Amino acid sequence: MATVRSFARSAIGPKNPQMNIIKTTIETAFYGNNVESITSLPEAYQLAMQSPGTVVTDLPVFKPEAIGLEIGTRVLLFNDGEVTGRCAAARRIVGEPEVNVAEYAAIIREAVYETRYKTMYHAQTITGLHEDFMVRNHLLIPEDHENILYNWMLNFQVITPEYFKLYANSRPLPETDIYVFSDPDWKHEKFPLGLSFFDPQHNCAAILGMRYFGEFKKGTLTLAWGIANRNGYASCHGGQKRYQLPDGSKKVIGVFGLSGSGKSTLTHAKHDNKYDVTVLHDDAFVISSENGSSVALEPSYFDKTSDYPCSSPDNKFLITLQNCGATIDEDEQIVLVTEDLRNGNGRAIKSKLWSPNRVDKLNEPINAIIWLMKDPTLPPVVKINGSALASAFGATLATKRTSAERLAPGIDPNALVIEPYANPFRTYPLAEDFEKFKYLFAYRNVDCYIFNTGSFMDKKINKEVTLKILEDIVENKANFTAWRPFQHLSILPIEGFVPDMQDRVYVEQLKERMKDRLRFLESRDTFKGGFDRLPADAIQAMKEVISDIEFL
Repeated sequence: MATVRSFARSAIGPKNPQMNIIKTTIETAFYGNNVESITSLPEAYQLAMQSPGTVVTDLPVFKPEAIGLEIGTRVLLFNDGEVTGRCAAARRIVGEPEVNVAEYAAIIREAVYETRYKTMYHAQTITGLHEDFMVRNHLLIPEDHENILYNWMLNFQVITPEYFKLYANSRPLPETDIYVFSDPDWKHEKFPLGLSFFDPQHNCAAILGMRYFGEFKKGTLTLAWGIANRNGYASCHGGQKRYQLPDGSKKVIGVFGLSGSGKSTLTHAKHDNKYDVTVLHDDAFVISSENGSSVALEPSYFDKTSDYPCSSPDNKFLITLQNCGATIDEDEQIVLVTEDLRNGNGRAIKSKLWSPNRVDKLNEPINAIIWLMKDPTLPPVVKINGSALASAFGATLATKRTSAERLAPGIDPNALVIEPYANPFRTYPLAEDFEKFKYLFAYRNVDCYIFNTGSFMDKKINKEVTLKILEDIVENKANFTAWRPFQHLSILPIEGFVPDMQDRVYVEQLKERMKDRLRFLESRDTFKGGFDRLPADAIQAMKEVISDIEFL
């Protein structure tokens, strides 16, 4: 088996490094006599369909039998209320400063006790769709939250006989299964936003007082990414696809960005069918440091609905929706109101059938990594030379906040922010990602680019411009020129988007944005007590970029 579920009796106790107070508290809850196991998607569907407040639409799920559901399954809609996004302020991670394990263990114990009179559902899934990397997940959630249960089982790989066999033959990992205890109805005066607590070394979490499904999806992925990081993989919050060109050559490209950056758009772009394109995934995968191959972590897609009107052909692949509207069409059918009319960050789980050429592993090593940013001082594309600098730019990936985030009071939703490697779900030191990606650039000869998918100063960079750049890179037609006076950056001259290095206003803004990056890297020395301190070469690489333009 890939991950460890049981122990010899002689190995059970405090001397076992895979056991501790948090893990024992959370895992014990799964064995209560108030727990019911839900083992199949049809069973979870029936529970969700009958759960109070569920909207059972008149839209049929496309080819349900191909994804483990029964013929006649319909698309379900469930809405959460005020909260429609994730809340980073509610996260607590063992190992970070001011996280007192004993204190939080007591809080979790009490949360478990408060569920004793509730029926609890136990579901199991797998993260990782190939024998190279597979992890078993467990979720415990109270009755009345059947839609979260169903969505979680759809999002990850439910354990069918086929996948149980794959899992049984998968690479053994020196890690325990993932255990997630949850109670969306939990309340605590110290945690008005809820609490998502992670013990990454012991692969367990408690998600309390939070009912937005994204917390459960990303909470589970958070732990799986940590396992990948400890076992020879770079953990990736992004999309990846393979292009096969007419001459038979292949190119594997990964794009990394937060919600709204264009990650899904670029991953699923069909390029007018000019290429034979194979999609790995648009949100979660891992790259092997050993051979550069990649494994998808999830079978389905958790996508925004803002760009898909009711009549969009892509809606054919919907399975469930969250935080969207419903109405009656001309045929007296209950249909969907999307495009964020009801609220921001409407979401849907789409079937893996959305991508006709979908695979679970790409054996070919990755060729290029693209950091998707929204930085108004950057042209549409920048090529980065140098492994430390390429990874440092990933560590300072700049973007704008989106409606997928639930912000604490006082946080400016319009501020430009830095989110290293587009991954706000990291539970291990940032330096480990820096080294993993630097290794790919240095020793696996992976190319690195920045795509600005926002605006260049005041001029919007539309998706047609971005897609043309991507196609030129794929076809080796992109003729990059040095971006003087930078020593290690080059650009693709595009009419209307060429940086004017004689424009003092522009140059000053560019300097400040680069200095923002340096300040961010240096601030990791003290932020969270230095938990995310970066190696000296990350800081030195960014200092060299600034020195190149310091005296312009």
